[in-house]
Amino acid sequence: MRTRISKALTYWGYFLAWRILGYLPEKSLYQLGNRAAPLFLSKSRRLRSNLQVIVGEPSEIELEELHRAGMRSYIRYWLDTFRFSRWSREKILSTVELSNEHLLRDELAKGKGAVVAIPHSGNWDHAGAYFSLTGAPVVTVAERLEPEKLFMRFLSHRTAMGMEVLPLDSRVSAHLAQRLRQGRLVALVADRDMTANGVSVDFAGRKAKFPGGPAVLSIQTGAPLLTAHVTYTVNGIRIDFDPVIAIPEYGSTSEKIAHMTQVVAERFYRRIREKPEDWHMLQRIWIES
Repeated sequence: MRTRISKALTYWGYFLAWRILGYLPEKSLYQLGNRAAPLFLSKSRRLRSNLQVIVGEPSEIELEELHRAGMRSYIRYWLDTFRFSRWSREKILSTVELSNEHLLRDELAKGKGAVVAIPHSGNWDHAGAYFSLTGAPVVTVAERLEPEKLFMRFLSHRTAMGMEVLPLDSRVSAHLAQRLRQGRLVALVADRDMTANGVSVDFAGRKAKFPGGPAVLSIQTGAPLLTAHVTYTVNGIRIDFDPVIAIPEYGSTSEKIAHMTQVVAERFYRRIREKPEDWHMLQRIWIES
């Protein structure tokens, strides 16, 4: 009974946020979000400890300010999410800055599709909407949520942006491979493994497990694997692409997957360090933490 009530309250909380926040004055709402960030610091100790590992040995003052900035960025992501349905096409497109976009576009032009691995940074939904509106509709994966109505709401939220969202289940790999063979763009958030089959990597000098799916799909289909990093700017987002990760010529399939996934981890670490406050990792990521 208590679980049912909890799920209902969760759903209605999100539902009301979608219905109400989109109609409030934008500038005032985001200012309020920034001011509210300190109220959530005590409930986001995992974010603080994760950021501490990423930046190395910050002073207590530096870490506290980074933690605050990280929570402000995280709140901004949710405010964006609840308001996104009211954004115009012009606003979505005009608020995106890109670096090395040609690395992706050139690969898509070859007709093999492409896999893009991204971390939980910035507003990846905004990035997906941008590419879906500019001739490269995104296929992605979503973890099932409880209650089911909430999962369906998030599904419709991303579908409205032009993305195809597949539920994370036993059939998802085959469906993604099919989309790649059709020349589609598959974007996968890949800095936290949500299964029991993660690939062990060195991330920021510590052991973690990353999903091997991006590398597996690239090896299976021949589609190129790239990495991208999304961060916030004053008015929107910036997307930085890094080159294709080559499939090793030698070694077993598992060794190739491990190598490519390690490259993903190294690139994520380098990019996240550039703007750590936009890395929205509030869950455990390192094996010993």
